[in-house]
Amino acid sequence: MTRYLISFDDGAMAFLEEELPEVAEAAHEVMRQAQDAGVWVFGGGLETQQASIVATDGTVTDGPYPETKAVLGGFAVLDLPSRQDALEWAAKFAAACRCAQEVREILPDPTV
Repeated sequence: MTRYLISFDDGAMAFLEEELPEVAEAAHEVMRQAQDAGVWVFGGGLETQQASIVATDGTVTDGPYPETKAVLGGFAVLDLPSRQDALEWAAKFAAACRCAQEVREILPDPTV
């Protein structure tokens, strides 16, 4: 099995503020489906614009990077047999969250 990161840009969510509880419940339902299917690893939403950037010399600045246009709003890590399966789960999250999802394969750690 391969792990996949399914994530979305915080700015891509386009719905009215009062619809947030409905969108959140739909996203949690997909999460529960992934848990029931045994493919859920972990995931969650991220605080908007609360990133810190730590430079190689240890200097800390408020983030995200100034040139960043997209800000990660939330993510799920699923353990799946194929990229096609990851795309199918991403489609479920996209419908629930009402925004496009990005799918990336997480490379295995060769030391584990």
